[in-house]
Amino acid sequence: MLYNVPYKTKQFFFVLIKLSIVVGAFYFIYTKLAENENLQFNEFLAFLKENDTFSAKNISFLLVLSVFNWFFEIVKWQSLVKTVKKISFRDALEQSLGGLTASLITPNRIGDYGAKAAYFAKQFRKRIVLLNLLGNMAQMTITTIFGVAGLIVFANRYQIEVDYYRVTRFGVILLLISLFAVFGIKHKRFSIKGYSIHRIVEYIKNIAFKVHVTNLFFALIRYLIFSFQFYYLLTIFGVEVDYTKAMVLITSMYFLASIVPSISIFDVVIKGSVAVFLFGYVQVNELTILSIITLMWLLNFAIPSLFGSYFVLNFKLPKIEE
Repeated sequence: MLYNVPYKTKQFFFVLIKLSIVVGAFYFIYTKLAENENLQFNEFLAFLKENDTFSAKNISFLLVLSVFNWFFEIVKWQSLVKTVKKISFRDALEQSLGGLTASLITPNRIGDYGAKAAYFAKQFRKRIVLLNLLGNMAQMTITTIFGVAGLIVFANRYQIEVDYYRVTRFGVILLLISLFAVFGIKHKRFSIKGYSIHRIVEYIKNIAFKVHVTNLFFALIRYLIFSFQFYYLLTIFGVEVDYTKAMVLITSMYFLASIVPSISIFDVVIKGSVAVFLFGYVQVNELTILSIITLMWLLNFAIPSLFGSYFVLNFKLPKIEE
């Protein structure tokens, strides 16, 4: 059993796990840049230079937007966690970026849940997982609201044939399932990680309304920041499209990409494919869109995860008495 393993052996395996996470993150970032079948790295760099994208002004502004994007994610996480245990901004920063690094090679960023929970003593971990889920649900809610609105406008503007009967039926079924989950499930046999669905719902409902509002507010701010960042990149590359029309395409892209299950490292491929299809309707060439998607991924995932690797390597298990 694990308890009979010598302390030094445990420490060795613990260090090995941390190194594996960091090496894995670096490897996947490298392969995504160097071996991207949709966009060759040399071609990508040449295209950026041609469009004067590497000017100090543009880089600085893009980095500022990325910093604000992650600042509000960190504050959002700090706000959620304080319902269980007060943590400093620095702790929230470490947990958010460390979780990002650990999530790169896992499906749907599920590694983020385990990584953040590992920062807390055992008695807090299940609640931390639920709070992380709540934070991600808020972001998905904002993405869905804007995305559905964008898709409706997109379908009407470009006369895309949509079976509204099937879409409505799917929406009604999804709503009924949600209502059933919130109000109808009472039996303890329905459980997730030892918690009944009813207990999970009750736990979420018992969180102060102000916390839920704050959670959604920070999710909205983040969404507005990175969607504007995408639009700003369009202007840098000389794409002549007004803000309203661009936002219809951007919101539709983020929504469609978010509902496709994937490993986080392949997020750029999925968004790239969806974006190439959508922006084809406004005659934006494929190379431009793929370059923008790659830059967005670098700014908001790859670079932050490199900083997160520092926190992963310096991670120490919390004390029992925490």
